[in-house]
Amino acid sequence: MTRVKRGNVARKHRNKILKLASGFRGSHSKLFRIANQQVMKALRNAYRDRRKKKRDFRRLWIARVNAAARMHGTTYSRLIGGMKKANIQLNRKMLAQMAIQDMAGFEQVVKLAMAAK
Repeated sequence: MTRVKRGNVARKHRNKILKLASGFRGSHSKLFRIANQQVMKALRNAYRDRRKKKRDFRRLWIARVNAAARMHGTTYSRLIGGMKKANIQLNRKMLAQMAIQDMAGFEQVVKLAMAAK
């Protein structure tokens, strides 16, 4: 069997990893073995946090809607329950935006939801 020299393939692989590690501090961006570990860790964290971001934003929206609902004399759970009964189909992101930017519109939603309760 003939000898296969992997110089080209191995160098391309190492350069790809080092390119992903550019911007890391110290030997984490210079030395392949350490950079490879840090890139794998960074990619693992990025994968996890892309999913976590969705949970975090939903928690933020719920907190904002709850605060605005309490200013109008109700709670988050009563507001959402009333909205379901009134067949108002607004998601939490839109409700949070309304609570911040359009208080009059949010107040109308609260009134409709409480009337349906």
